[in-house]
Parts: sequence; C-alpha cells; structure tokens
Amino acid sequence: MNVTEVLLCQARERPDAPAIIETKNGRDQIITFAQLDEASARAAQLLKASGLRMGDAVLIFQPMSIELYVALLAIFRLGLVATFLDPSSGRAHLERCCEMVPPKAFIASTKAHLLRLTSAAIRKIPRKYVIGWSLPGAIAWSSACKELPFDPITPCDPGTPALVTFTSGSTGMPKAALRTHEFLLAQHRVLEKNITLLPGEIDLTTLPIFVLANLGSGVTSLIPDADLRRPGAVDPKPIFAQIARHQPTRTAASPAFLHRLAEGAEPGALRYFTKIFTGGAPVFHPLLRQLQTLAPAAEVVAVFGSTEAEPIAHAAWGDLGTDELDAIGNGSGLLAGTPVSEIAVRIVPDRWGTPLGPFSKTDFDATRVRTGEWGEIVVSGAHVLGGYLNGTGNKETKIRVEDVTWHRTGDAGRFDEKGRLWLLGRCAAKIEDKKGLLYPFTVECAAQSSVYPRRCATLSVNGKRILVVESAPALSAVEQRALIDSLAWAGLDEIKFVKTIPVDKRHNAKVLYEELRASLS
Repeated sequence: MNVTEVLLCQARERPDAPAIIETKNGRDQIITFAQLDEASARAAQLLKASGLRMGDAVLIFQPMSIELYVALLAIFRLGLVATFLDPSSGRAHLERCCEMVPPKAFIASTKAHLLRLTSAAIRKIPRKYVIGWSLPGAIAWSSACKELPFDPITPCDPGTPALVTFTSGSTGMPKAALRTHEFLLAQHRVLEKNITLLPGEIDLTTLPIFVLANLGSGVTSLIPDADLRRPGAVDPKPIFAQIARHQPTRTAASPAFLHRLAEGAEPGALRYFTKIFTGGAPVFHPLLRQLQTLAPAAEVVAVFGSTEAEPIAHAAWGDLGTDELDAIGNGSGLLAGTPVSEIAVRIVPDRWGTPLGPFSKTDFDATRVRTGEWGEIVVSGAHVLGGYLNGTGNKETKIRVEDVTWHRTGDAGRFDEKGRLWLLGRCAAKIEDKKGLLYPFTVECAAQSSVYPRRCATLSVNGKRILVVESAPALSAVEQRALIDSLAWAGLDEIKFVKTIPVDKRHNAKVLYEELRASLS
C-alpha cells in the first residue's frame, strides 16, 4: 500500500486533464495529471540519488503551489516522510520539532532558506533543496527536470509513516501528528464521498489536504492568487479574475478567505459555484447566508473537523431553519450537523484536563450522556488519528476502550433529537462563576446575528462576563441595547469595543483569548 498509487491513478485515466492551476506573476501555470506523475518521478530520482532512503524525514517550507505537490508525491512514492511545521511559531519551536523528528532533507523556497542564518537545526540538515533562486549550499529543485524518472512506487505497509505535522506547542512540547499511508487513504476516501468529489470539476481551494483528495478524484485544484498565510487579508480582485478565467464549480476554503471574497463580490461573481465547503475554523451562520445569497445555485456547507479527525460532521445552510436559528440565538451553540457515516461520535461528561480510561466497552458506553445533554465530544474511526509520535499528548487526548482508541476533541457539544451535533466551543474555555456555567462560544454564535461582519469574543475578566466586539463599523446605541437584550440569558456584565480582536495566524479566525484577556486586564 502506498497512497501515491491512488493520488496518481488519474495520470492513467485522465492524463491530459489539468491537475493543478496556479497564477504566478500574473500568468497561469498548469500541470496535467500526466505531467504531475512525471515531474514527481523525476523529483523522486533527485531525492534518491542524494542518498535518501525509506523512512527518512523531509522538512518542507513551501506554500501551496505546483512545486509543493510535486515534492509531496516524490516523497510519498519513495516511502519518505514529509514533515511540516509553522515557522512563525518561533525558533525555539522549530528547534524542538527538528529534535523530535530529525530531518534528513530540507525542501524550501528561497526566502525560507534564510532560516539557515538563525536556526542551527536547519543548518544541521544534511541535504538541502531550494525552490526558486539558487543559493549556495542547496541543490536547485529545478534540476530534477534533468533526471530520469524514478517510475516505481515503493511498496509500503499500511502503518508506514507518510506525513507529520506539529502543533504549535504553545502549552509545552509540540505534539507530532503522524499520518500513515493507510490513514491518508482512509481520509481521501471519506473526503471524496462526503464532499462529493467528481472527475472534471474545478475546485478553488485554500486547504492543502483537500488538494490531495482532489488529485485522487480527478478534480482540478485551482490555487488562489493570494498570500494564503493570511487568508483574512487577501486581496479578492486577483481571485475574482481567476474565477472568471477558469470558472471553478466548487470551492473548499477557510471561512476567513470566503468572508474576504464575499466582502468584495459583485453580483454574479460567484455564479459558477455549485458547491461551497468551508471549515478549519468556526463557521457562523451569517457567512453561510451571505454565501448562499451570492451563489444561489450552490450547496453551501460548513464542515466540522480537526487536525486529528477531518471531517467529523457537516451542516448546510439549508439545514438552518427558523427553529435552528432561534436555538442559536438562545444559547444552543453552533449546529455542526450530521456526523459522517465513517466516524463514531460520542458525548461524555466534560472532564477536559483529566485523563480518562482505559475502559471496557460496557463501562465506556455507560459514560455517555443522554440525548440533549452537553458534554465532551470524542470520536473514533479509520481517519481519526490514533496517537501522537512517541506518545506525547496521548494521555491527555486519547481514551482506550478495549482495542479501540477514541480521540478527545476538546470541544463541548450535544446531540439533538434528530441525531445532529451541536457545538459549544472549547471545553477549557467555559466560565464557571456565581451565575453558573457558560460556554463563551454560545454567546459568540448568538451575537453574530447582530454584529456580523464584526468579530466578537466572550471571556471572564476579573470575575466579569464581558462580550468584546470589534468597533469598526461602530454599533449605534440602539443596536447595542438590542444586542444586550437579546443576550440576557448569558448574564453579561459588560460589552467592550476594541479596534481589533487578536486571532490565530493560520486561519485568521480563532480568537486568541489569553492575549485578548491580557489587553483588557
């Protein structure tokens, strides 16, 4: 088993169809499925000739691009292990990650190679390849085109490592999420089925893992002409030009990216879309409604998942009727929708921060809360990460139930009578005070109806429940009063207005609560 066989099957079935389209310096670049197969085979020969062998780790610093997927496929076909981390997390994080999984090679853009000046871990990597302008001490990635293709695909056991990504490590040692070839294949199959990938479609996507699913399904991936490191600040004009040229039928993107498109969209700008999928961060209902208005013929769907389990559940804008919107406004949280059939989801009492298990199946079943009751969301399945490298983080996030491992998402939720999953936000974020228990995320979901497109956040500061709202554009006195009245159930003590609310760098959507709290204290 090697996931490359699935990802490159389209080279035989649809060799001349575009696999990936990107725009560089105002010009479109297209690689077909057959060309991608050949390019990755030549790149594999370049890596093999430098002495890399099955199981060696290769650290990659390259944005979404044709070159990224040529490199990934070359690594997979040799049985190497692709590793990714966020360089913006700082040098200490980079050094720790390289210590946990020592890279034997480094593939990176010319700009990323500047890390060699400050990082001893990068300098220690024995083989270096540069994508872009040549640099001393690095092999030009473009030289792969002179190599003879390494056509064989290395056979792998199902459990052979293929891909490693690291958490930020903000609370200690980073956790390494290791995906095997078997795991990537299972994830491909569940994505292909649940987001209905069909050969010949064109997908405007900002989500790297979805490009892999597209490759195996014969879908053309259109990479947005934008700096995807800051999806909430992209210039939509070049993207609309791409949409007009290539007429993508679907998009899979982060909510921050789609919000930027919606902000700049003129009538008819999204008319080609028949499917819009968004996830990777909280997706509030006003964005879904806005997207549905701009693309009336499209199915607009929010996908709930995580690094360890993607996808878990999904909900379309059409699922949000009057009852659901009223429930959101009254503190029921966010409708995540029906879980995908390939995953098992349970709600257990919220004891986040306390290790659980091991359990017998009978004892574990007895811990489940009743329908309608809130608790912690746990999941299991073939596309759910069973553990982290070296076991770091397993004690806190995994539950062993006989021969099955369950992943603790850290999210609170409940099932309704229709078997749909509702989210309350992070278990660790809940507020417990003299007024009782409050999940801040439920307030934010409800407030979005009044403050959208402004960002908001709820937190406890010095014993006060505070709703923080970005001030631009400002709320009128009447709007503020209406907002306070609509959230009476939350027992808020105060509403504050700030210029900006800090969010994560990756998605530009997840509120950095501790940073916000520090600014208010």
